[in-house]
Amino acid sequence: MDVRFCVEALNEAIHKFGPPKIMNSDQGSQFTSFAWTDRLKRVGTRISMDGKGRCIDNIFIERLWRSLKYECVYLHAWETGSQAKAGIGAWITFYNHQRPHAAHGGQPPAVVYFNTIETDQQVQAVA
Repeated sequence: MDVRFCVEALNEAIHKFGPPKIMNSDQGSQFTSFAWTDRLKRVGTRISMDGKGRCIDNIFIERLWRSLKYECVYLHAWETGSQAKAGIGAWITFYNHQRPHAAHGGQPPAVVYFNTIETDQQVQAVA
C-alpha cells in the first residue's frame, strides 16, 4: 500500500469528520512513514501502533474484518464503489444493531453499549 494513498485517505477523513483523538495501526511502512506520522501529529492525534509481528494485539478489529469479508463482501459482486459503500454500510449497521454476538451473551454491540451508558447515568444520578 502506498503512503500517498494512505495520507490522502487520512486527509479526506480529517476534512470530513475532523481529526481522531487516537489512531491505531500496525507497523506497516506507510504507517511508520514521516508523511503519515507528521500529518497525525500536526492535527494533535495520538499515535498508537500494534507490536511488531503481533497480530493478536488487534484481534478484535481483525475479527471484524473477517466477519465483514465472509458475511458481506465475498457474497456480493458490486459493480460500483457507491454500491459497495451502501452494501458495507448496511452490513455494519446490521452488525452493530441486530447481529447477535456470543461475546455479549447474544446481544448486538449497540444494545450492550447503550445499556452501559444508561446504567452509568443511573449510577451517577444516585451518587
